[in-house]
Amino acid sequence: MGARGMGLDEIAEFAARAHRGQVDKAGRPYVEHLAAVAAGVRERGGDEAQIAAAWLHDSVEDGAVTEEWLQRASLPAGTRDIVLAVTKRSGEQPADYAARILATPGALLVKEADLAHNADPRRLAALDAATRDRLTRKYARMRELLGLR
Repeated sequence: MGARGMGLDEIAEFAARAHRGQVDKAGRPYVEHLAAVAAGVRERGGDEAQIAAAWLHDSVEDGAVTEEWLQRASLPAGTRDIVLAVTKRSGEQPADYAARILATPGALLVKEADLAHNADPRRLAALDAATRDRLTRKYARMRELLGLR
């Protein structure tokens, strides 16, 4: 991590290592989701801090890193604030979660890319009907709370 800070390639490699062995709800390697969210942020015009946050967006929530590591890591300015904003807290109400995202510069774009990939019909098609329906409602509600169309 040196004085110069981690570059995007290093962050992507670190995230892939941190999530090694983890799979998504459809059984796919979790790194595919991280890469898709990072690509979605880039396609939406996100900056380096947002792209870095996309690679790390689930790292604290999934226990791949601690908040302490995130605070100490040499990351692009703003990245840690975005990651913490999009990290869901246990028992947190969706409206409170959305409010934190909206209050944090750069976080909305990362969450938008995350929701877009999570709600991708190709990903959802791999799930059982009950899970697919539950997640579709959940993602639509979060988009509504965030003011996304």
